[in-house]
Amino acid sequence: MNRLEELHSGALVGTKHIKLACGLEIFPQELFTLADTLEVLDLTDNKLSELPENFGDFKKLKILFLSNNNFTELPTVLAECPNLSMIGIRNNQINTVAENALPLSTRWLILTDNNIELLPESMGDLSLLQKCMLSGNRLTSLPKSMAQCHNLELIRIAVNHFTTLPSFLLKLPKLSWLAYSGNPFCEKHPDCDTPLKEIAWEDLEVQEVLGEGASGLISKALYAGEEVAIKVFKGEITSDGLPEEEMNINISMGQHPHLVDVHARVTGHPEDKDVLMLELIPPHFFNLGLPPTLETCSRDVYPEGFSLSLAHTLKILQGIADASTHMHTRGIMHGDLYAHNIMIDAEANSILGDFGGASFFEPKEVEIRNGLERLEVRAFGCLVEELLELSKHDSGDTHIRNALITLQNRCMHEVNHNRPLFGEIKNILGKL
Repeated sequence: MNRLEELHSGALVGTKHIKLACGLEIFPQELFTLADTLEVLDLTDNKLSELPENFGDFKKLKILFLSNNNFTELPTVLAECPNLSMIGIRNNQINTVAENALPLSTRWLILTDNNIELLPESMGDLSLLQKCMLSGNRLTSLPKSMAQCHNLELIRIAVNHFTTLPSFLLKLPKLSWLAYSGNPFCEKHPDCDTPLKEIAWEDLEVQEVLGEGASGLISKALYAGEEVAIKVFKGEITSDGLPEEEMNINISMGQHPHLVDVHARVTGHPEDKDVLMLELIPPHFFNLGLPPTLETCSRDVYPEGFSLSLAHTLKILQGIADASTHMHTRGIMHGDLYAHNIMIDAEANSILGDFGGASFFEPKEVEIRNGLERLEVRAFGCLVEELLELSKHDSGDTHIRNALITLQNRCMHEVNHNRPLFGEIKNILGKL
């Protein structure tokens, strides 16, 4: 019995979570038999274009996914769902977002890959908004009212039509993760044209898949007897931006002991896809953290029981501060500075990877450059806070702990220009 048949038969009464992907063109009225219990509704990969007028009857609904459907307008009935906090409507044809269409309970909004040209001023009323994904639309500006979204921590506005960076973003007290590449104001970075060794696809012996992200597939390979990693870019827009931009940033990054180094560009892929050959991270490295959950929204989580010594916490922070200084000196903002993008080993050696959310900026524009850097410094402050929590059982050197707490507070200061720059952070950590 498939899920739709179970729904018709009444077998799902009392269900909290349901997913239906079966070519639906009309919203199944039988779903209202779950109105008293349903918390997560996933109708991704259907052919829906509207929701019923009484959709607000889902009083307990917290999470709604409507990606890959045929909506042209954001359903205004969403505002009638009092507990709806996560809304994902990616890859539709939405061109209209009406005033007050979103519930005030919205924390996590995904409208990536639509046709939106304008957002309503009522966006500023979303005081709980923490995460906002708007990449791949036709926006030329953000509502000025969004300057009141004081809980906003992550926003993606890549691949739109912005001719300037919305300046109020640098004044938001909690914004820590920003991606804006692929807009008209983003000039091509000169280091994109840095000559890079080219090798042929046929000279690689491709082995097992190591992982898959939003922008591409990473596999292990052999080249001239050496183990390497290869990343095959999908070429499709992601929530963070364009894979082509990520590839350019990888090339522009240069070499650094705490970053994933690019070895070569690979030509001749059988499907004509962009491919880079990267250093292979040794297998004894592992992810420091895990991505945010639906509950934590914008903050990483860690495996139960995982802990660090204070010495290892300091070593990791020194490495990431060094890498961040290197990036920002080269006019690159990572945009996704999270523990889940950091690999470590048992000795706390660290490597920062995943540049899908990275963006170029013009280093000569001092005010913008420093504002963007200090925005990312707040992300670093979040990392300091989390690693201090992981090392709380290590009574260790109280001087080091107190110094890290002081640094964390400075990095997370609500006023952007009161935060230190990475060069200063690197020096502070180097003296501990």
